[in-house]
Amino acid sequence: MSSGVAPTTMTSPAALNVEVARVSAILGTDPTAARDGAQAILRVAPRDPRALLVLGSAHRRLGDLDAALKVLQPLAEAYPRAAITQYELGAALAGEDRIGGAISALRHAVALRPDLAEAWRALGDIYFARGDQAAADAAFAHHDRAMIRNPALGLAADAVFQGRYVDAESALRAYLLTNPRDAEALRLMADILLRHGRFADAETLLGSALEIDPTHSGARYALADALFRQQKAPAALRHLESLLEREPNDLAYRNLTAACLGLIGETERSVEVYESLAADAPSQPKIWLNLGHALRTVGRREQTLAAYRRSIALAPSVGEPYWSLANLKTAAFSAEEEAAMTALLQRATLSAEDRVNLNYALGKALEDRGDHEDAFAHYTRGATLRASRYDPEVLTRFVAGVKTLFTREAFAEKGAGGAASDAPIFIVGLPRSGSTLIEQILASHTQVEGTMELPELRFITEMLSPYPETCLALDAHRRRDLGELYLERTRVYRKADKPRFVDKMPNNFQHIGLIHLILPNARIIDARRHPMGSCFSAFKQHFAQGTDFSYDLDHLGRYYRDYVDLVAHFEAVLPRRIHRVIYEGMVEDTETEVRRLLEYCGLDFEPGCLEFHRNARAVRTVSSEQVRRPIFRDGLEQWRKFEPWLTPLKTALGPTLDAWR
Repeated sequence: MSSGVAPTTMTSPAALNVEVARVSAILGTDPTAARDGAQAILRVAPRDPRALLVLGSAHRRLGDLDAALKVLQPLAEAYPRAAITQYELGAALAGEDRIGGAISALRHAVALRPDLAEAWRALGDIYFARGDQAAADAAFAHHDRAMIRNPALGLAADAVFQGRYVDAESALRAYLLTNPRDAEALRLMADILLRHGRFADAETLLGSALEIDPTHSGARYALADALFRQQKAPAALRHLESLLEREPNDLAYRNLTAACLGLIGETERSVEVYESLAADAPSQPKIWLNLGHALRTVGRREQTLAAYRRSIALAPSVGEPYWSLANLKTAAFSAEEEAAMTALLQRATLSAEDRVNLNYALGKALEDRGDHEDAFAHYTRGATLRASRYDPEVLTRFVAGVKTLFTREAFAEKGAGGAASDAPIFIVGLPRSGSTLIEQILASHTQVEGTMELPELRFITEMLSPYPETCLALDAHRRRDLGELYLERTRVYRKADKPRFVDKMPNNFQHIGLIHLILPNARIIDARRHPMGSCFSAFKQHFAQGTDFSYDLDHLGRYYRDYVDLVAHFEAVLPRRIHRVIYEGMVEDTETEVRRLLEYCGLDFEPGCLEFHRNARAVRTVSSEQVRRPIFRDGLEQWRKFEPWLTPLKTALGPTLDAWR
């Protein structure tokens, strides 16, 4: 008998209680042994409700839902006020897609025991799968509160639950001063940090919490989320793999896994996971939206449109799917969709996030049909809502410091050093300046792999505090090590056996000095476009992150001016180190510019680079649909139709408006 206990040994109530406690304790880690042990108990005490509960739960955990329900349904009828029994019944019914009964049982469970975290989690999962986001958020909030068991943390937990984050953080900091190894307190503090976008700090606290309690799934998932939001997808995936080993069907774990796979270029796997999620939760609009993003990356246009429109149908008052359609750049809105967006924007109760997305989307719709004044008004409203506390002086001071630090003499004094590899090709500049087009051309060469906008150089700068001052203190060995570190950390994004690869993070122009020191043989391409075209294209784009400067015309002009100033400095102190591609020149004389580009990169000319639009590679940027078409002139002068409203941009650009090449 696998339980290891013979029925004849359970001859007294005390012995029976001991065995019930034993099988209950192993239920979560060894449901097979718990099932066998419960069956042994029931041969001695056939009506013992505790053993019946363990047996039903064990059947459920082992996937035998019919057997579970045969035990749990009569048990729940016999003990209608047993909260755990109601939870187990609800979980089993949910497993059989009997959603109405599952919700009823789970609601009954939390009514009996509001602190029953497992029941709140199960309710949240059901509501999420059904697309009822408000109910799901409420259930998950109750779950998070119920997970705090320490009475000393009650007030802080209540403050988080009620949205009083300042009060909660103050109370937790005081508590952690005397209880620095309290895993619950660390997790609760990390939750506050995550809500405020302080992902690196949350990562540190969650790592400490997991050192204390490595079995806590909630902390591990939160850590994976914090890592993902910092673009540390490989590390996040390691935690998610651990979670999925225990709960392979969990929607949240799978959803974050798909997002991480997309971030490291595993696009087909990402699509597969999202497709399976859409099959399992067909009423969840966020999953259809994420599926649309993944399909867009791999160029499955019609399926992308269908996924976005499915998301709109499921959540017609949510703005992001409308913006996602607009962001395809090549898809037109129907009159009905435009009317729906207009009506939604009249709602006083519309959230700020939805209002931002809808203003950008409606701006695109109005621009497409030639109503430029109203289009600009909507772009401006969206930008005003989206604007952050960006300070343009920060970049201006940074550029001045870099110019003082990285002189011709300073580079000469440093001499040779860094990693010898010529594999990386950096494309820098402003967003919406043709960098994706250049990458697509290069990635159509047999020796070059296109990756994406890689965060690895930023991670290295974070190691060099104070940056950039520390750069010139690096000796040759340290520079080589940092170059090799960059190559090692970017390997996860490289899926093809090609000797060269592209990193097209635009704001790497700020790190040209570092690139030269640690990767002296890397190529650096400056993707440049007319300042009015480049800046206005960025202004009307709702970026996911990383472009806080783009929501104000004055900030955009000053950013462009500083960018041109800094690149000009490096061209002066590092002659012939940077190759400039003017977008307008690439459009006018594509073959000549492509040949110059390939020559600079040390690559032979290949005709396939002129057929870049036939390249089926995954493209993650907002230009993904545009680079799958031959070069077109349509967008070159698009900004001129909005010129009457762009005076602040011209003023901010100053002399750079005429001296940008």
